Amino acid sequence: MPDSVAARLYGEPIGTLPRDLYIPPDALEIILEAFEGPLDLLLYLIRRQNFNILDIPMAEVTQQYLVYIDQVRQHNLELAAEYLLMAAMLIEIKSRMLLPVRTQPGEDEPEDPRAELVRRLVEYERMKMAALQIDQLPQVGRDVSVVHVLIEESMAPRLPEVSPIDLQAAWREILKKVRLVAHHQISRESLSVREHMSKILRQLKEHQFVEFSDLFLQALREGGGIPAIVVHFLALLELAREGLVDVTQAAPFAPIYIRLGHQTH
Repeated sequence: MPDSVAARLYGEPIGTLPRDLYIPPDALEIILEAFEGPLDLLLYLIRRQNFNILDIPMAEVTQQYLVYIDQVRQHNLELAAEYLLMAAMLIEIKSRMLLPVRTQPGEDEPEDPRAELVRRLVEYERMKMAALQIDQLPQVGRDVSVVHVLIEESMAPRLPEVSPIDLQAAWREILKKVRLVAHHQISRESLSVREHMSKILRQLKEHQFVEFSDLFLQALREGGGIPAIVVHFLALLELAREGLVDVTQAAPFAPIYIRLGHQTH
C-alpha cells in the first residue's frame, strides 16, 4: 500500500490519480458547500481524527484546516470569506499557545487560548445533534400524510325532561292562585277525571302548546275551586301516563308546557 492516499474509491485507497482524470472546476466548491459553516468544517476535522474536543491539537487542526481552505480560496472568495476568518482565529490561538506564559505571584492561572473555541464547538455540536434528533421525528408530508375525513352529522334537538319536582313546584303555584279567588263553601259534588281529560284534550287541539298554569284557567273561571283543580291535575297526569299528552320544558327552570302526544296525532 502506498504511503500517501490520494483518494478512496468505494473504501479502497488509491495512491495516484490517473493522468487523464478530469476534475470539474466547481468540484471543490461542492465539497465546501457540504458544510454549514466554518464550525461545521472544524468539527468534522476534529471528529475525523478522533481528537479530544477539550484538548485540541491546534497545530495539526490548523494545518489541515488551512490546506482545505487553500483549495477553494481561489475559486470562490465569497464562500471562503467566513472560513478565512476562522483560519485567522486558529492561527492566533496557535501563536498564543507557542508563547511562554508568565504569571506573577498571587495571579490566577491564565485562561487557555482554546477555551472560547472549545465552548463554541461544544455548543454547535449540541445544537447539531438536537437538530438531527428533531429531523428524525416523523414529519407531515415527508413521513406521514394527513387524512381528512368528512363526517356528516345530523342533530335533533333534545328537550330536557320534566321531573316530578318541577311539576310539584308548578302545582303549588296553581294552588296559590286558587286560594286567592276561592270562596269558603261546603258542598258535595261528583267530579269525573275522564270529563276533565276530555276538556284538556279539546283545549290542546286548539293550541299547539299550552303553558301549565294556563291549562287551569278555564277550571278557575268555572269556579270549581280546589276540588276541580285537583281533579284537573289528576286528569293531566293520567293523560301523560297514557302518552296522550307530552309535558315539555325548553330549558331547566323554564316554564312547563303541555302539548298533544304522538298517539293523538
